Formats: sequence, C-alpha cells, structure tokens
Amino acid sequence: MKIAVTYENGNVFQHFGHTEQFKIYDVEDGRITGAQVADTRGSGHGALAGMLSELKVDALICGGIGGGAQAALAEAGIRLYGGVSGSADEAAAALLAGNLAFDSDVRCSHHDHHGDGHQCGEEKHGCAGNGKSCG
Repeated sequence: MKIAVTYENGNVFQHFGHTEQFKIYDVEDGRITGAQVADTRGSGHGALAGMLSELKVDALICGGIGGGAQAALAEAGIRLYGGVSGSADEAAAALLAGNLAFDSDVRCSHHDHHGDGHQCGEEKHGCAGNGKSCG
C-alpha cells in the first residue's frame, strides 16, 4: 500500500491543486516501511491525480481539494482523506492507526477568487481547518 500526503515543510499542504510535493509512504503489514518526497514538476489540478496513479498510490491525505480533483482521484481508485492539517508524518501514522481526523465532505468553494492574492492557509479565507478548504 502507498499513502501520499500533500507536502510542504513537514506538514500537510492545504491546497491539493497547488502542491509542489507529495510525501509518499510505503506501507507493509500496517506499518510505514519507507518514505520519499516526490516533486510534482509543476503539474496542475488534473495531472496530479494521474501522477499519483502512476506512483501506485492507494490513498491521499490533503488539506483542501476541489470537486474536479476529487472526481479524478475517485476515477483512479485513490481513497481521499481531506480536510487534514498538521504534520504529514503524524497524519500518515494516524491513518494507519485508524484515528485520522478528516472531513469526508471537504470542498473548495472559492476557486473564483484565486487572482486576489489569496494564499491557502490564511484564516481570512477559511482555509485553515474550519471546513472551507482550498483544492
């Protein structure tokens, strides 16, 4: 099994479509046996699901994610655990332990304002864990 986490500076990156890296965890017998950081090489929203599929990822942990990306992940057979924040390593371990806190209804509801200087994770846009995540 492989788990991918949107990744930046050790933490779960909060905007799936703009992540520059994934941390990929290899799992055997319910334990993490290895991890690597994969660069997205500038891939955008649609190409990221394909990249994860090519890497044989089974599950994705992320902050926010939009509906189109959710559909692409579902089509690729990748389970989604959205609305997660904090340490990437702790999130992967929590998923394996069966106690990861995630939002099964995570949605990005403000794709139309990305030209206004918005940065995901800023409290003023509700991206920092209160259910209105970016994607």
